[in-house]
Formats: sequence, C-alpha cells, structure tokens
Amino acid sequence: MGGTKNTTTRVGKASFGVSKCTRPARAGLKPDSPVNLDQGDPTMFEEYWRKNKESCDVVIGGSELMSYFSNPHIMCWYLLPELEDSIHRLHSLVGNVSTEGRHIIVGSGSTQLLQATLYALSANSPQPVSVVCAAPYYSCYPELADLLKSGLYKWEGDAYNFDKEGPYIELVTSPNNPDGYTRGPVVNRGDGKVVYDLAYYWPQYTAITHQLDHDIMLFTFSKSTGHAGSRIGWAIVKDEKVARKMLKFMEVMSIGVSKEAQFRAAKILGAICDGYEGFRPIDTENFFEYSKRLMIERWERLREVVNQSEIFSLPKFSQEYCLFSSEFTENHPSFAWLKCKEELKDAQSVLRGQKILARSGTKFGVDPTFARVSMVSREDVFNAFLERLSATKGAVSNGNMA
Repeated sequence: MGGTKNTTTRVGKASFGVSKCTRPARAGLKPDSPVNLDQGDPTMFEEYWRKNKESCDVVIGGSELMSYFSNPHIMCWYLLPELEDSIHRLHSLVGNVSTEGRHIIVGSGSTQLLQATLYALSANSPQPVSVVCAAPYYSCYPELADLLKSGLYKWEGDAYNFDKEGPYIELVTSPNNPDGYTRGPVVNRGDGKVVYDLAYYWPQYTAITHQLDHDIMLFTFSKSTGHAGSRIGWAIVKDEKVARKMLKFMEVMSIGVSKEAQFRAAKILGAICDGYEGFRPIDTENFFEYSKRLMIERWERLREVVNQSEIFSLPKFSQEYCLFSSEFTENHPSFAWLKCKEELKDAQSVLRGQKILARSGTKFGVDPTFARVSMVSREDVFNAFLERLSATKGAVSNGNMA
C-alpha cells in the first residue's frame, strides 16, 4: 500500500519546504519551425515531475548553504551528505553499480568529471596520454579532449584503429551514445586505463544485466531523471589516489559544486527511492516504470514510421534479462541512430529537407549516411518529428530535399 511521506527535508538545522518556480508559458511548435533534435535535451520527463511536484519541490532560505564546505571531514568536502546518501540509495535500488567502499566525486555534470578524470589519469605521465573511444563515439569527446590543448593528453580517435605505443585512456560509453548498443573496451592493453561513461545505464533505457564494479564510472543527473539544467554528475572511483587528483581538478576549476543544485538533486533522487519504498500515492507510477513505458511507446512509433519510409533503418537490439524489472527487455536508447540509403549519402541533409535538425554521423567518427536524433523531447516535438519523417519518402521520390 502506498503512503504519504512528509516533503519537508532538513539539511543540518535548515528546513526546506515547497516553493513555486514561475516561468513564461512555452509557445507551441509552429508548423514552419524546425524540429530541433540535435541536442539531447530530456524535456520528455517534465510531465512526470509536474504531476509529482509535491514530492520534490524545495525552497532554500537566503541564509542557508552559504559556506564552501559541506563536510570538511570527508575527501569530497563540498558534497552534501543528503546527495551522497541519495546516490547510494538509488544505485542500491536499481542495482546497476556497486558504491560500497567507493569514493564519490560530484561535478557540474559528467562533462566536468570527464575532464577531471583525464587530468587525474594523465597528470604524472612524461608524455601526452592518448585518449580513444570506439566509433561511433559521443560527438563531444574529441572537443573535450582537445579544447584546452593540454600537454597531458590528446585525442587519438577511434579505438578500433588505435595502434600507438604508450599509455592510453579508453572511454567506454555503455549503452553507447549515439547507437544505443552495450559496449566494452576495445584496446585491452596493460598500459591503458578505461573510463566508463554510464549515463544511460538506467532501467528506462536498457536492461540492468549486472551490478558493475569498474575502476571509474561516470553518471549524470540529466540522463537519469531528466534534470539537465541542474548540472549535476557524479563519479564512482575505486582508487583513492585517482579520486584525490580528480578532487584537486574540481578545487582549482570551480571550488566545488553548487549546493543548491546538489540539494535539488538529493531531493529528487530521494523521491524516486521513496516511491519504491511505498511513500507515494497509490494511483501514481514509479519513475522508472513511467519513463520506460514512454521510451517503449516512442520506439514502437518510430520503428513503424521508419519501416514505412523505406528511406532509413534503425539499430536492432536483442532482449536481455533485467535484474531491476525481473523481465526480458531490449534497449530503448534516448537517441535514435538513423541510417539512410547509401545512394542518398547524407542522412542529416535528408532530414533537414523536412525541417528536422539532427547531428551528422561525421561528428561521431563515422560516415554521413548516419544521423542521430533525440528521443526525449517534449511530446509535441516528437509528434512533429514523426509526422515530418513519414513525409520523407514522398519528398525523396519527388526530388524535393531542400
């Protein structure tokens, strides 16, 4: 039986209740406006949190959370105890990774934590450490590795083609962005380090097949719950020396992470866990069931449109047993990896002809017959995407691609 849990949360001596955030009404999508699915902005989840606002809305007093420090007696001294507790609770609930005895480092999204990780793994190297990832790889990895033009590390491209001697760092995104497949390391040499980007290893996107226990695992609030604007990510790290170097990067670059954002994340992650412990109204869905249902529905609708178009194809995923849901399921990624017919050559251009903005396969280290589109937009945007995609076949047949 579901119950009701007090939504007021305490941080130290401060009491945090419920407040309202006012924002201008969002204008609907105009018929002639582009459908922008280039970015993976997870606004699909807004409706769930709007319906469940009482469980996670907060207000923070002007005198609260003012210090740099949250707990000066632990390694990550700016990490709020409430967020640390919620991270442990959520991973224990889902069973996707082990956090027991591990170091948790919080950053402004997993992007900042990836930079901290690259620094930590290359700081003592006498030569630039090669950074690789198997193609198709996350389109921002090359820019992240080379933006600062650091002498510590350097982007070396596709892990499948990497044969350079010396130390290296391999980035493994699993499930993968952009194609949604489960991944493992490719290079597998003794002088390398592997970093696991597990942003999408959650039950709405994939089967939880194992409780992972890698040396460095990165997660992000934006992909787990949809709260991209809070800019919260966390790293789960085995080695204390590596964790301390990551922390040093955080101290120099940003002197910690916003406590307001941390507290909001703690509240929302805690609300998800509360839902599975009976502290919710009986007539509401738990978050992972809700979000998985939506992902399944969207993928079914997209596959139907793609099959009818005869222009594009999509990856096919095998079913695996999910330890969290106790059922067989296939991947339902937050991105669709579309491939157009070879004779059309450029999937991004084909989509742009229907005013659908996508990201070209060339950004992911593969050829332009591929393009990535977001599956987690608002409902009206997703509906417009399917409508325009269904018109692609006629546009191509008529030579109307502009």
